Parts: sequence; C-alpha cells; structure tokens
Amino acid sequence: MDFKVSSLLFIAILCLISSTSTAFNITKILAQYPEFVSFNDLLTQSGLAKEMSSRETITVLALDNSSIGGLSGRPLDIAKRILSAHVILDYYDQIKLSKLKKASTIVTTLYQASGAADDRQGFLNISRTAEGIKFGSAVKGAPLVASLVKPVYAQPYNISVLQVSEPIEAPGIENNAPPPPPAAVPKKAPAPTAKSPSKAPAPSKVEPSTPTESPTEGPVAADGPVADVPTASPLADAPMADETTAEAASSQMHAGGAVVVIGLLACMMGF
Repeated sequence: MDFKVSSLLFIAILCLISSTSTAFNITKILAQYPEFVSFNDLLTQSGLAKEMSSRETITVLALDNSSIGGLSGRPLDIAKRILSAHVILDYYDQIKLSKLKKASTIVTTLYQASGAADDRQGFLNISRTAEGIKFGSAVKGAPLVASLVKPVYAQPYNISVLQVSEPIEAPGIENNAPPPPPAAVPKKAPAPTAKSPSKAPAPSKVEPSTPTESPTEGPVAADGPVADVPTASPLADAPMADETTAEAASSQMHAGGAVVVIGLLACMMGF
C-alpha cells in the first residue's frame, strides 16, 4: 500500500514540475529589464501578453524604449498587428540562429495565426549576412530592416527573448481589417417529447342508402316538331263517361215505358 502511494506522489510531482517548466509569463520576464518598459506596456495594453503566455513555444523580438517610440504614438490596433509579427511561433536563441544552414529562413509569427494577415505579412525572413543576423518581412520585395542586438532571456525550449534594432513592419499591415469575430453557434432547440399517437375515432358503420330510381322519362321525340301533349288526363274524362251512360239508361227506361203503355192500350182496345 505504501509503495503505491509513493509511486502516485512521485508521478504527481513530475507532472507539477513539467507543467511549471513549460509555463511562462512574458510580463514578469520583461519586468526584470527596465529598458523594455514601453514594449512591455504595449504588450499588456493590446492583449498580446495574454495570447503569448498561452503558447508553449515562442521567440520574442523585443524593442527597447528608444526603438519603440514610433509604435507608441500609433492606434493600439495597428500597434498590436505590428508587434504580433515580432512573436515567432518557434524557439530561436543566439546559438540556434548561428547554426542556420540556409542563408534565409522563413518563420511563422503570431500575426499569421490571427487570421488577419494578407499574402505573406504573417511571416518573417531571418537571414545570415556579412553584418550578422537580420530580420525583415517575408513579403516579396520587403527589406531586411532589423538587426539582432543581443539575447535577453531564454528558457529552452519554451521562450526566447531577443533584442532587435528596429520595428519590423510588413507592407500594408496597417491597412488590414481586423478578423471578424467568431460566429455565434446557434443553440439547438430542445427535442420535442415523444407522445403516443392519439388514435383517430373509428369510422361509424353507415349502411349504404338504397339509391332511389329517378322517374322514367318518356321517350325523347326525334328531331322534328314536338307533338302536342293532351292536357286532360284520363281521370278528368271519367265523369263525362258516367253521365253519358246515365243518359243512355234514362233513354232506354223512357222507351221501355212507352212500349208498356202502348201494349196496355192495345189490350184494352181489343176487349
């Protein structure tokens, strides 16, 4: 049990030492050197100091108080762009610079990582010349304007601070628009709660109604004049037939009566 506890404690100490060795605070580092007070102030005011401290490996090309005067009077956003191009996203100290095999080496800066760089404004050109190590923008045609003055601070292989003679300003960098803010991620609407589908009412059984037959129409007359239809119905003629029959019966009765009378007169005359 004691062995396990000791092992875990040892691992925790190693992790703590490792995390401590990779962390740095550029503001505290530069505060040790009074000649970089103005440079340090600009890093803090622009927010670059916070961005730099979140990196694991950087090289800072620092400007002393006499060299940074031109940047101090410019708008803060422009000064930030220029200074972010003085932060190389790699470790370079004086020894590593002296061993560069190529005459010119292109390196990436923090300005390139900002997303606002145009063309090759976010890259620097490090060149070995007869006058020593020089720095300039990697934009095509840009001159080597700054010289290495001296190493200031080193924490291999996390941070190196090198003093340079002049600010390095990429052509057109002051006209670049700042990168747009990240788009807000729309919040997802809560998923609707699942509900059991309601049953539709069962259709009532309706017996089909017996279709009523339409009255049969009489035959359609052929093309030609339409025959006149008699207006009187057979029922209307019925009373007339009864009256005719009664009159005929009455006539027969009168005729029969006359015959009887004649017969009686003939019988009386015969006696």
